[in-house]
Amino acid sequence: MTDFREELKASAEKVREKPALLGPDIDIDKFSSKPAYVEMISSPDKLTGQVAEKAHQVGINSDENKRSGTFFQYDHTPILACQKKGIKGVEVLSTPEAIEQYDWLKDYYWKAVAVDMDKYTARTETNLTGGYFIRANEGVKLSMPVQACLFIGTAGLLQAVHNIIIAEEKSELHIITGCTTHPLVLSGMHIGISEFYVKRGATITFTMIHGWAEDVEVRPRTGAIIEEGGTFISNYICFKPVKSIQMYPTSYLMGKNSRVRYHTLLYGCDNSLLDVGSRAVLKAEGTRAEMTARAIARDSTQIIARGHLVGEKAETKAHLDCRGLLLSDKAKIHSIPELEAKAEGCDLSHEAAVGKIEEAQLCYLMSRGLNEDEATALIVRGFLDPEVPGLPEHLKQEVRRTIELTSEKMM
Repeated sequence: MTDFREELKASAEKVREKPALLGPDIDIDKFSSKPAYVEMISSPDKLTGQVAEKAHQVGINSDENKRSGTFFQYDHTPILACQKKGIKGVEVLSTPEAIEQYDWLKDYYWKAVAVDMDKYTARTETNLTGGYFIRANEGVKLSMPVQACLFIGTAGLLQAVHNIIIAEEKSELHIITGCTTHPLVLSGMHIGISEFYVKRGATITFTMIHGWAEDVEVRPRTGAIIEEGGTFISNYICFKPVKSIQMYPTSYLMGKNSRVRYHTLLYGCDNSLLDVGSRAVLKAEGTRAEMTARAIARDSTQIIARGHLVGEKAETKAHLDCRGLLLSDKAKIHSIPELEAKAEGCDLSHEAAVGKIEEAQLCYLMSRGLNEDEATALIVRGFLDPEVPGLPEHLKQEVRRTIELTSEKMM
């Protein structure tokens, strides 16, 4: 083991039974640690059959010319980690490989997320099963996104990964990550630690699409550290049924005039429990945060939409906007916005609304020739507007295409 990890592992062992502050407690030990054997591939177009189809549904493009790099992990095995030929200034590795290669990575590893946060972070350190390392060098501006897929192909498997993403000074890095299961896999657990480091004047846009199965437990733990003039844009999309997701990514705006935007789209169905939030801590003057969440609950879905803005310095500004739409009397949406001002002159605000489809809107569409199901689907698609401010136009098109692909079988 690399020396610096011995101390981290000791810290993790002390909290191996510590439950999370939020969400139902999960018995991690009931999940299997025996992954399937899979062979490496040389490019994303070598994915075949149902694996390729499911990966495509969460945004993975088989044409490597449309991506700056690709990472694909099947169960516990990174079967592909590469950057596009001719692309310079970006690295795509598995995290264990990066740890072995770079001594300096100890300055980032578990610095944005605490290893002793709960039993899920602890298990990831003591039983790491992969993850990706993506880095853009200083001044490099990538026009095409890097894509990553975390895939569970074995029923009942525990996948615990640690991802580290670094955008060096004045660089620009776009990432699309899709997480999904084989169509024959209905159960399992995914723990994903993601640490983002946005250096001075750099930009990271990160779009994550979750497409799990109805008996999969999911516990992401995410932290971002943003330096002066840096921008972090995070889009999260979940339109598929899942047993439970509990996540509360946190951004720390450490440098002057740094920015963060969170955009969350949730479509809960079946008996899904979605406890999803985002938090921004404004620790320097001139920092800005913007959060938007759109949540739809049908069937017996329970959605808890959280948002937490913390202003620690003057001349900071942040806004939180959450809207929910109920499509069933058995479903529930609970919006929990929190504003925490610690300095005179910080400007924090929020607005929230939860309701049902307006009868007049439905009647109007039906008067135009649509039946009730078609009218409802049209309203839902309009509600889940994928417009995300701050993204380049070609990436907006990519997000729209992925949403349409993900949602077409659900609505």
